[in-house]
Amino acid sequence: MNLSLAHLFLALLLTKFPSFATSSHDYQDALSKAILFFEGQRSGFLPQDQRITWRANSGLSDGWMYNYDLSGGYYDAGDNVKFGFPMAFTTTLLAWSVIEFGDSMPNSELRNSMVAIRWATDYLLKSVSQLPNRIFVQVGDPNIDHSCWERPEDMDTARTVYAVDAPNPASDVAGETAAALAASSIAFRSSDPGYSDTLLRNAIKAFQFADNYRGAYSDNSNIRDGVCPFYCDFDGYQDELLWGAAWLRKATQDDTYLNYIQSNGKTLGADENINEFGWDNKHAGLNVLVSKEVIEGSTYSLQSYKASADSFMCTLIPESSSSHIDYTPGGLVYRPGGSNMQHATSIAFISLVYANYLGRTSQAINCGNIYVTPTTLRQQAKRQVDYILGDNPKGLSYMVGFSDYYPQRIHHRGSSLPSIKDYPQFIACKEGSIYFNSTNPNPNVLVGAVVGGPGEDDIYEDDRVDFKKSEPTTYINAPLVGALAYLAANPNPS
Repeated sequence: MNLSLAHLFLALLLTKFPSFATSSHDYQDALSKAILFFEGQRSGFLPQDQRITWRANSGLSDGWMYNYDLSGGYYDAGDNVKFGFPMAFTTTLLAWSVIEFGDSMPNSELRNSMVAIRWATDYLLKSVSQLPNRIFVQVGDPNIDHSCWERPEDMDTARTVYAVDAPNPASDVAGETAAALAASSIAFRSSDPGYSDTLLRNAIKAFQFADNYRGAYSDNSNIRDGVCPFYCDFDGYQDELLWGAAWLRKATQDDTYLNYIQSNGKTLGADENINEFGWDNKHAGLNVLVSKEVIEGSTYSLQSYKASADSFMCTLIPESSSSHIDYTPGGLVYRPGGSNMQHATSIAFISLVYANYLGRTSQAINCGNIYVTPTTLRQQAKRQVDYILGDNPKGLSYMVGFSDYYPQRIHHRGSSLPSIKDYPQFIACKEGSIYFNSTNPNPNVLVGAVVGGPGEDDIYEDDRVDFKKSEPTTYINAPLVGALAYLAANPNPS
């Protein structure tokens, strides 16, 4: 590899996005706040050490329709619905963050990360407790919930439980749940081996359900209206099957899952080069995860996954001849559709993970006209994180509570309504509209929340109504935890 060419390429990148050339932030502070955010999203009975103190208990009767306790878990965003699909993905990414970068975290933040994971996995274990016959995929009717502006503590909307019974399909949710439980079993293996074993046993059951009854959960007419268009699996369920198998392979080292990944790769679309990674599409993350075995030199039969991972990384590099990712003028990864920061954080995270894999064996990626080194990928990831933290044309931190200039009017019910601690009177469904339409800042600061972010022109209006830009989500923050853990330990990556 021509190292002078690689150094020239880095110089060109810094010229393209000059505002990112020398930036550094208090990544440790940002990490602490990114993890703290999850406490503001909690559903269920809150513990005494709850740090987001303007929140209180909510959803305690969830599951009553089935005479089963489905309390706990996370609200995915600024509403009061517990969507199982993105919650499971959030959990997978939190666990992956700990697996890859937990050793870089201070003990206090590693503990807080594990608490955040367990808040989700305790709920996910409930969701799969009736397997092999039934999986619970959602609590709350989003159509009704979204017609209200109501604190979670005041919810009087239908807490409809959405379940899928065998032989009806739910490969996407069950596959992602298997991935979440398997990844979390690795994260808990040293600190709580008994809990780790429980997670792994249930991950295997969830994967069996996903594989035995193939199809998307939105294929079931009885729940379709409750999950679509919010969290339909628009890209198909096949990637979740491979994703779940890949995490079970990593958690068990069982060749059964290796054989599954090898033999089902083509039929389940593993060679599809789809340039994204998120709750709906696992291909890029799958390829990175599986590539570790190839890079370490032990499993050449998975070479096609590494080739796809290499190809994806090449698409991220603006100077590469195979670049396919759009950037705003200020340098932020951009994909249309809203909640864009999810793409920036997930891409930053898997870039850092892949850079670490490559760096252990001093490998680089041949992108045709350039070689991309681990340093290049780390610098690219750092620029995304720095943009989020304030190195952008507006000079705005898109993380609430970080720096002195951040969004004040986020699209979030609990944050925008008076805290039940300050205003204990019931606020009904439509009574919250005055707070939704208010131009005043939110009274409760949801520290660590990262909003959906600016448009393709780097423009962001601090507008609660514009949910595509102003709503935070758990799956924006989850991969950011890993990226910040790396940067807190390596603020000037090389």
